[in-house]
Amino acid sequence: MATKLVQQPIPASHVIPPKPRATKIIKTLRLFSATHPRTKSTIFGECISGFRPIYSTKVAEQSPGMVEDETLAQAKTELYQAIQGLNRGIFGIPSAKKSEIEGLVKLLESHNPTPDPTLKLEKVGGCWKLVYSTITILGSKRTKLGLRDFISLGDFFQIIDVTKGKAVNVVKFSAKGLNLFNGKLTIEASFKISSKARVDISYDQSSITPDQLMNVFRKNYDLLLGIFNPQGWLEITYVDDKLRIGRDDKGNIFILERSGENEP
Repeated sequence: MATKLVQQPIPASHVIPPKPRATKIIKTLRLFSATHPRTKSTIFGECISGFRPIYSTKVAEQSPGMVEDETLAQAKTELYQAIQGLNRGIFGIPSAKKSEIEGLVKLLESHNPTPDPTLKLEKVGGCWKLVYSTITILGSKRTKLGLRDFISLGDFFQIIDVTKGKAVNVVKFSAKGLNLFNGKLTIEASFKISSKARVDISYDQSSITPDQLMNVFRKNYDLLLGIFNPQGWLEITYVDDKLRIGRDDKGNIFILERSGENEP
């Protein structure tokens, strides 16, 4: 009797190779990339393939001194623009303009490069020209002094001799009429240091030249002298090589720029 052979079924895994799972391939590739990153060269150096190089631009840092200089330069520029065309403010200006100027003055004072000016009087000495002041000549005062039509105000100068402790204020005038002439009021004063920023000022003497101009002002000479007399104290609130700001005991502000003239 013949023996019947029964063939066992062949497992499918032995006939058709198993299809690899995509997830395993992806994981293998990711593992390979992380373990052996490929690189490529760029003009900025090598970078990992598949990644965009990140470039950063370093901004130059400004030192505090540079920022301070820029602040001062900007404030001074704005101040000169604000006082332009005001005739030193002697005949009055709108209150808004006055407030604008005072705000710029305070800004400069807060950045004063010479905080103890009386300890460095070489910065204060020499000839200065007034460019703005809160001193005003208005109404009847201006009429009495003939400063509406007949007399014109010229430049204001201050010459400071630190070795002698002397200050000379010069106010120039020009008179209109048939005989046009120029003249000046000269006020001499002495000063003494009272603090690191303040000086006490004493009136010495004054004069008007020529005689024709003295004749014009003779009747109201005390009025004229009262306006320009520097008697009292003055605090130097800002000074550099070209600009000086001061405040006096009467609440006035003075802005002066250094003049190339030795004697006006």
